[in-house]
Amino acid sequence: MPLAPAQWQKTLAGDRLHSVYLLAGEELLVLEAADALRAQARRLGYSERDVLETGQHFDWDDLARSAAGMSLFATRRLIDLRLPTGRPGVEGAKAITAFCENPPPDVTLLITATDWSSKHDGAWSKKLDAAGAMVVFSAPRPHEWASWIGARLASRGLSATPDAAALLAQRVEGNLLAAAQEVDKLVVLHDGKGRIGADEMESLVADSARYDAFKLTDAAFAGDGGRALRVLAGLRAEGEELIPMMGWVVNQLQLALRLANARDFAAQAKAERLWQSREQLFRQALRRAPREHWLKCLARAARIDRIAKGREFGDAWLEAERLIAAMAEPRAAAALA
Repeated sequence: MPLAPAQWQKTLAGDRLHSVYLLAGEELLVLEAADALRAQARRLGYSERDVLETGQHFDWDDLARSAAGMSLFATRRLIDLRLPTGRPGVEGAKAITAFCENPPPDVTLLITATDWSSKHDGAWSKKLDAAGAMVVFSAPRPHEWASWIGARLASRGLSATPDAAALLAQRVEGNLLAAAQEVDKLVVLHDGKGRIGADEMESLVADSARYDAFKLTDAAFAGDGGRALRVLAGLRAEGEELIPMMGWVVNQLQLALRLANARDFAAQAKAERLWQSREQLFRQALRRAPREHWLKCLARAARIDRIAKGREFGDAWLEAERLIAAMAEPRAAAALA
């Protein structure tokens, strides 16, 4: 069974490495985990590293040749296999499985994949997991950001009050790279004495939120009204045009209605090519409100579009706020009347 990311550092603390590792998921977290493994390998005497970059014309026999290669100087070797897509194909799956079934002594295979979901899992990854260690790194979910930031600060010798961590989480608004950069900046700017409070955090960090319409609808369908309205306000402050934004909202409401009308939700979700996480997002949204609610939301979105285009009177941004609130919380649907 894949290791939880929280177990990763503990796994590296031993005096030996597994014969094979698969580190997959969010790019920043995967690259940091791979760096930590390489550092541990150097400490354990892995003095030679072969880097294999997979691509369209990659020869998977190179993996077997590298594994079987001898060195006059190194007693331990690390094979660093870069698999960005997370899909080795038929030949790659065979090559990785063969390595796992008969790993050479004093050789460790590290595979990194920066594109990963449950759909990437296959017989080869299960074989790898049984022979070594597999860790899937995901970005924190919305309610996990403050604790993730607190833990990252702690790993760098800093601490923050819950309010301060929540403030930084709000500022970076789900942007993993921005969050990591802000934490690194705090290491430089803070004098290291005591905990960082909300006022100090306010003065030290920049607003690194990256608002977009995708986050807007995801937050609304997830039922997180506060976050959805904050994203909407951020889009407006950044000068986002309402008309194209409403085009995306309409698109997603139409998708929700197709899923609501489907006899087989899973089959329709597959036909729509939804990732598992987005499939679950819509499944939960449709449980919170019936089809009729989403029809009313769609009708209101069309009206907002007409207002924004000057074809109907009203405050388009105010109506957009009411729509987003109702999408997030069906009990607010009275605002659509």
